[in-house]
Amino acid sequence: MIPFVAPVIAIIDDDASLRRALGRVMDSASLGYREFASAEAFLETDVSESIDCLIADMTMCGLSGLELKQQLNLCRPGLPMIILTAHDCDEMRQAAREAGVSAFFRKPVDTEALLDAIHWIVRGTSTAGAA
Repeated sequence: MIPFVAPVIAIIDDDASLRRALGRVMDSASLGYREFASAEAFLETDVSESIDCLIADMTMCGLSGLELKQQLNLCRPGLPMIILTAHDCDEMRQAAREAGVSAFFRKPVDTEALLDAIHWIVRGTSTAGAA
């Protein structure tokens, strides 16, 4: 039997208070997580192979969440991403869909819906526990 390994979520947002709040949500769900203040900070690390899902803000200083997803599509195309935004519009949702974003939430995010999306995404992309 394969032991359960908690998924690791990357939280990428330039708002430190939101990163802390999402970290508490991950803790409450027994999910591992890493926090990054920008898309560039995430890309400068070598953790992408150990990350199971990203949660990123759509609009940040520097690279946006969408631009990050487009870059990751080149080097790690299967890495799922959830986009959060305070500025929701049909064009943004369409661009996120076209880039392969797994889920899209308006801030303030419903944490139960976010956790449901994470669990659904990680189960759909992971073979851990499969018989």
